[in-house]
This record gives sequence, C-alpha cells and structure tokens, in this order.
Amino acid sequence: MGVHLLSPPPFLRLFLFSFITLCLIPQHALAGITRHYKFEIKLQNVTRLCHTKSIITVNGQFPGPRIIAREGDQLLIKVVNHVQNNISIHWHGIRQLRSGWADGPAYVTQCPIQTGNSYVYNFTITGQRGTLFWHAHISWLRSTIYGPLIILPKRGVPYPFTKPYKEVPIIFGEWWNADPEVIISQALQTGGGPNVSDAYTINGLPGPLYNCSTKDAFKLKVRPGKTYLLRLINAALNDELFFSIANHTLKVVEADAVYVKPFETRTILIAPGQTTNSNQLSSMILHRSLWCPNRASRNKNFLIVIEVRLT
Repeated sequence: MGVHLLSPPPFLRLFLFSFITLCLIPQHALAGITRHYKFEIKLQNVTRLCHTKSIITVNGQFPGPRIIAREGDQLLIKVVNHVQNNISIHWHGIRQLRSGWADGPAYVTQCPIQTGNSYVYNFTITGQRGTLFWHAHISWLRSTIYGPLIILPKRGVPYPFTKPYKEVPIIFGEWWNADPEVIISQALQTGGGPNVSDAYTINGLPGPLYNCSTKDAFKLKVRPGKTYLLRLINAALNDELFFSIANHTLKVVEADAVYVKPFETRTILIAPGQTTNSNQLSSMILHRSLWCPNRASRNKNFLIVIEVRLT
C-alpha cells in the first residue's frame, strides 16, 4: 500500500523558502554596526578672498568632516563645545524614529550645548540611503559648521544604477568677509534682509572667478570612460543655486536619501538645505565617456559652475 504525501500549499512553500533563505544569510549582513564620531567645536583661522578671520569649525575643518554610514547603522556622535557660542548640530533629513531628542534644533528638541560642555547624539539610520548633510542649528553658525552625511546601502546591497568609478561629495556654501553673526543680528534689528555673501563656495573654495582666489578652486580630475557619482549638497543659507558642468549632461538618480527614477538634465536647481525642497540634495552620475567621444576632447578642462539666477 503506497503512502500519498500531501503537497503543501503555494503560500506555505514560499514561507518555508523565505525562512530558510533568511537563516542562511549571515546575521552581520542584516544588522548594522555602531559608528563613533567626535566633533570638537573650535575656532580656526581661515583665509578666503585675501581676507583672514577666525571662524567656528568642527575639528578645525571648513567644511566639516564627512560622516559615512550604512543603512541600519547606529551613530554615536559626541559634540564638545570649546567656543563661547552655544551650539547644536542638526542631522538634516535623517528620520529620527524614536530618537527625536537627537534631531538637533536648539530650544526645540534640546537645550544648546554650552561652552565647555558636551552632548552625544544617538540615532539609527532607518530606511534611507544616499546623500544628506549635517549643520549647526542655532543662529547663523551653520554658515561655517556643516559637512556631508553619506549613507551607503546595506553591505552586499548594490546601487540600483551603474556602479560609479568614484564618489565625490560636492557641497555648496557661502563666505562672508564679515562675521555672519553680526550680519544676521543687524538684519533682525532693522527688519530688512541680511547682506548677501561675498562669495559662493564649492567645498569651501570660492574659485577663480572671484578676486584673489585663483588657487582657491575646487578641481576634480576624472578619467575618460569612467562613471562618477557626484553627491551635491546645498549648504548655502538662503539662496537657490543652479549647478552645471560645461558641455556635460547630468543624470539624477537620488534626492534626499531616496532613489528616484533616473532622468537627464543639463542644469540642476538645488534649494537651500534648510528647506524641504526635494531637489535640495541630490546625487548624479557623470558619464565622462558620453560627453568626450573623441580623443582630442579628452584633455580639455570643463568649468563647474554654481550660480544664482534673478528673474
């Protein structure tokens, strides 16, 4: 007498397959790790436009240090205040799920960090991958205290687009020869708009179109036939900026740490970081080979431009 074995229903077979597959995946590939950073808020002499002044920085860097993490990682960032100003740091765009006290706006989610004190920001990156940034969130200190926050996919998870040959954060900012704190204070007293900055910057450098800045220019060396992921961040205080590269087309693949359906454009409008515009932060792929099809053109220099357009 034969034995007839009942075949499990399809949904049960799918469940068993998923369960077995999950068990075979190493746990370290699923769980994030804890990453530690330390921010020392200190004064640093910086020269731009032939004008040297003492500015407030993180770890003496302008712009500040790069934070790199993966989706699912926990970040512990200790901020130590060595200056006379109160300070707080905002992690712009991070979804603070059950960690609202780590968001950073002074007098909103926390008391600011006073001189000689420190505070540890503790949060986990959940459901996000791409480019964000961090900045001071009190008065106008964000004019010099800012930096990239790069979120990579979980280990073993590829990008949903061509893997780049190199990734380059490009952060737009502003430079004032005067003290930005004095400028915003005067604006609040008069009720008028604050004075415009003396220069726009790319990675803290104004570029050769400004006086006394021939050597203070950001330069990116690229290789023909390679793909570059440019992580664009607008850390300017109030201005929407237009970004383009001469004789090139850009392909947008991500905005605000969310992948988007790729599209090509010659110019990208990036709103100030303190707004919620979906184009304020974006990553794009630079296909050097598509724009330099012949051997003679591969040795040319291409101007990278950011500008404000008045209408």
